[in-house]
Amino acid sequence: MHNDSLRQDLLAVTADLVDRDGPARVTLRDVAAAARTSTTAVYSLFGGKSQLLTAVVDDGFRSFRNSQMAAAPGGLHGLGVAYRTWALEHRALYRLMFGGALAAYVDCQPSPDVAADAMVPLIEAVASAQSAGRVLQAPAAMVAVAIWGQVHGLVSLELAQVGPPEADWGAVYGSALDAVARGWAA
Repeated sequence: MHNDSLRQDLLAVTADLVDRDGPARVTLRDVAAAARTSTTAVYSLFGGKSQLLTAVVDDGFRSFRNSQMAAAPGGLHGLGVAYRTWALEHRALYRLMFGGALAAYVDCQPSPDVAADAMVPLIEAVASAQSAGRVLQAPAAMVAVAIWGQVHGLVSLELAQVGPPEADWGAVYGSALDAVARGWAA
């Protein structure tokens, strides 16, 4: 019998290995060895490589959503800060979730409901700010996606280390959050 602790270890190890070596080079034997378990355990818990990779991405979206739910009381600004914090703390997972490397290698997309759930805290914060008259009236989901795209782009550039070598990404990100707030202000 395999427990949840082993399942979580396998998900974390897989994210790190795939981020480091690429999905084509990582085998289930590599994953099992890194987690100090057997390939039988990996097959028992996940099925095969495609299912394991999907589970990694789904787990990432759940973790991201949980961090956003915890930050939701801080409104849109709090969610923006939490977005960057989560990405910096889960670099490998973030790159796997949004980098497209897995989709290019295997049929591995996040489960649609899991990915959609990750957006709920942002959509709810937008709707709440609109109800309070602080954010322009437009479909809340559209505003949420536009905001997500802006913060996602900056975080992705920071993680890819694309930009001026002396860039203070924290300051850039803070300025961008302020600009987003001004841009959507009612």
